[in-house]
Amino acid sequence: MGDNANNGSVVLVLTDLVTQIEGFISSHILIFVLVGLGIVFTVATRGVQFRLFGHMWHLMLDSRKQKGTSLSSFQAFTVGLASRVGTGNIAGVSLALIVGGPGALFWMWIVALLGMATSFMESTLAQIFKVKGKDGLSHGGPAYYIERGLGSRTWGVIFAALLVFSYGLIFPMVQSNTIAQQFKSTAGIPVWVTALVLVAISIPIMLGGLRRVAKVTEHLVPIMAIIYLLVSLITILMNITDLPRVFSDIFAGAFGLRAGLAGVGGGLWATMFNGAKRGLFSNEAGQGSMPNGAATADVPHPVVQGLIQSLGTFVDTIIVCSMTGFMILLAGPSVYTPGQELEDGILAQTALTHHLDYGTGWTVWFMSIVIFLFAYSSTLGYSVFAEINVNYLGWTKHGSTILHVVMIAATGLGSIAALPLAWSLADLSLALMTIINMVAVALLMKYGVRCLCDYDRQRKAGIETPVFVETPGFFPKAVPDSAWVARHENE
Repeated sequence: MGDNANNGSVVLVLTDLVTQIEGFISSHILIFVLVGLGIVFTVATRGVQFRLFGHMWHLMLDSRKQKGTSLSSFQAFTVGLASRVGTGNIAGVSLALIVGGPGALFWMWIVALLGMATSFMESTLAQIFKVKGKDGLSHGGPAYYIERGLGSRTWGVIFAALLVFSYGLIFPMVQSNTIAQQFKSTAGIPVWVTALVLVAISIPIMLGGLRRVAKVTEHLVPIMAIIYLLVSLITILMNITDLPRVFSDIFAGAFGLRAGLAGVGGGLWATMFNGAKRGLFSNEAGQGSMPNGAATADVPHPVVQGLIQSLGTFVDTIIVCSMTGFMILLAGPSVYTPGQELEDGILAQTALTHHLDYGTGWTVWFMSIVIFLFAYSSTLGYSVFAEINVNYLGWTKHGSTILHVVMIAATGLGSIAALPLAWSLADLSLALMTIINMVAVALLMKYGVRCLCDYDRQRKAGIETPVFVETPGFFPKAVPDSAWVARHENE
């Protein structure tokens, strides 16, 4: 008994230590790196997220028509969106409003707009430095551009190992635990039943590999996003006359212009910090996860997928997160009051019930289904990112199968057990991943800028579909075994 108590104490101490280290890195280093470099990338690309915003939508809507040996651009987009749009779009927004007040939503928008430039840059680099895998698909991402662009296999391996640990093992447990607890609290469903269901549906999807996951997300992500946005839009339309008051609170709270709008964190800094932090970690721009999916797309020019993935940042934060925020703020003081301490996990649920339930109880089930779809689709996105990095590490023969078996087991285990130390370690590994990736993207920025200039030049010349061919001297240093040279030599 004494040994168990001591072991428990050690775990608690370690969990607290890891959490404090991760919190320090995120609060004092990471947020400034992400925002600062987001500004740098915006300037370097001449505001690509603004001047080509309409073109992004055109590319995304047209991307389902593309055919190739790898994934379509739309499939790569939905894989990324599957990972981005998760429970953070609900609970994360709620937490930002609780701690930072209504103004936090404004700062979420600002960092999302900057994050669009970051997402563009890292996804374009993933396309530039991608390679053709033994499975016939294109593989790429931070590990690849760190090695092939910066010449460091060591840092590439470190990044890949951190990603496989967090996305391949721990984050699926976090998502499945969220699903299990939601159904337990709303319907009394035992967690072991949820575990069995999640394992049963994961086996045929995950063991089918990257292509099967992409086919599922291609259909699942648009459906779940449209359902959630439609219900959110209904709540907004029902309260349309109150919308000016909400915007007034958001902007006044963002700059501390009116008393009574601060969250429990208090003050303007808490508003800015919590809004920025929630925005950054919701859309994943700069974390190095999205480029892994972006590299799988078969596109005529690297910039195409960079633009499409940049749009994913907009959809995640400016659209989905905003809908959650509006739904909460429109509910008024009976549900949410700035500075009032509330449980973030039930705030959005309470707001939706206030707007649309009418005593029927259907909104509880609706939110449970939404959380299931958001959380499980995130797990599918994780499997793609982890598989690509397992392949990078050289575990190609049985590595993917072993990875998916481990992920399926982790999904089941996470449903029935909470492992705070493992979750804290995953958060720390994510913070380290982000720093490594952002340094690499900053050092390789000139490659992305050169590609964007080529894309702009072709569009100005009237070329409807710009095609990239890497010619000698185009980049500061030639990409070794470039897919863009071989691709066009074979055409």
